[in-house]
Amino acid sequence: MKQLIAITSAATLLLLACGQSAQPEQTAPERKVPQLPKIERSYELTDYLSENEQLNKDVDSIFASLDDTAIVAQLIMPAVGEYGQTLSTIKKHINKRQIGGVLMLNGTKTEFKKWITTFNTMNTALGNPGFLYSADAEPSLVNRKIKGSKPVKKANEMKTVEEVSAYADTISFDLKDIGINYNFSPVVDMSPNKTVGFRSFGAVPANIIPWSNAFIQATQKQGIIATAKHFPGHGLVSGDTHKALQVIDGELKEIGNYPKLIADGVLSIMIGHLAVANNPKYNTNGLPSTASKVIVTDLLRNEMGFKGLIVTDAMNMGGVTAIPGCNVKAVEAGCDIVLMPLDAAKAHSAILKNYRSDSAFKAQVDASAKRIIRMKLCVGAIK
Repeated sequence: MKQLIAITSAATLLLLACGQSAQPEQTAPERKVPQLPKIERSYELTDYLSENEQLNKDVDSIFASLDDTAIVAQLIMPAVGEYGQTLSTIKKHINKRQIGGVLMLNGTKTEFKKWITTFNTMNTALGNPGFLYSADAEPSLVNRKIKGSKPVKKANEMKTVEEVSAYADTISFDLKDIGINYNFSPVVDMSPNKTVGFRSFGAVPANIIPWSNAFIQATQKQGIIATAKHFPGHGLVSGDTHKALQVIDGELKEIGNYPKLIADGVLSIMIGHLAVANNPKYNTNGLPSTASKVIVTDLLRNEMGFKGLIVTDAMNMGGVTAIPGCNVKAVEAGCDIVLMPLDAAKAHSAILKNYRSDSAFKAQVDASAKRIIRMKLCVGAIK
C-alpha cells in the first residue's frame, strides 16, 4: 500500500511538473493603435504662413498625441522606386514608425499611385499621421522621373512666363492625380553649372526670379507645396554635388534669388551640399551647407525670415556622405526634413538617441516636427 501511494505521489508530481513546463511563455502586450485627435476643420496651403489660432491648436494637439518614435519619424523621408528603396523596405519603415514621408523617385504614374494608396492604408491601420509625398517634378526632369506624365518643355526651353505657369499647372494636375503633395521644384540656380543649369529658368538671368515665382505661385495654387532650390546657390560652382562636396568661394552671389520668393510665400526651400569658404560671415568650415547652422538657421531662417519647411538635398549624395553623423548634423543645423538618408532606420535611431539625451536637440526636433505637422494639415495629409 505504501508503495502504491509513493508511486501515485510521484506520478502526480511528474504531471504537475509537466503541466508547469507546458504553460505558454508570457508575451509583450501588443501596441495599442493610437487615435489621432479629430480635426474639425480643413485647411489650405495659404493657412500655413497665417496667424491662425485654431491651426496652432490642432498642430499642438496632434503633436501631443505622438510618442518620441513618431515625432522623430516626421523628419525622415526616404525614396521609393528606381535608385531608391524597395517597396518592402518602405513598408518595414512604416510598420516600425520610422518615417514621415516618401519621395516617389523614378517610376510610372500607375505604380506611384498604387504605392501611395498602400502606404495610406498602412498608416491608417497603424495610427500614423499621413505622409508628405514628394517628387522631383521639375519641368526638365518630370517626364523622365514620372513615366506617363504629360509632356512639358524643359525649364531652359520655355519662352514666356505664361508658359511657365501653364506647365506648372500641367505638372501639378499629374501630381494630384497620383497623390503627390510636395514638389521639389523649381530650381532657382544660375545657369553656368551644367548639372543644374538646364533645370533652371536662368537661360535669361533676368527671368530666374519672376519665372521661378510664377512656377511657385501656380503650383501652390493647385494645393502642391513648391520648393526653391538649391540654397545658397548651386549655379556658380563648377562641380556636381552628387559626386563630391562643392565649394562656393567667397561671396554668396545667388542668395539674392530668394528674398522675393520668400516674401511671396514659397513654402519649402532645399539646401544644397555646398560648402562656403573665404567668407568671414558665412564660412561653413568645410561642412556642406546642409550641416551648417550658419547657413540653415542663421542665414535662411533668421536673417531671411523663412518660416516654411527646410529640406536637405538627398543625403546619399557624395557631397555629404563622408561627413560623420551627417543626419544628426543636418537636424542640428536646422533642417526639418532629412531626405533620402543612406539608411532610414539608422538615421531614425541616431536622431532618436540624441533626442532622448540632449534637451537643445530635442527642442530643435520638436520645432521641425510641428512645422511638418502644420504643413501636413494645410496640404490635407492629416484630416
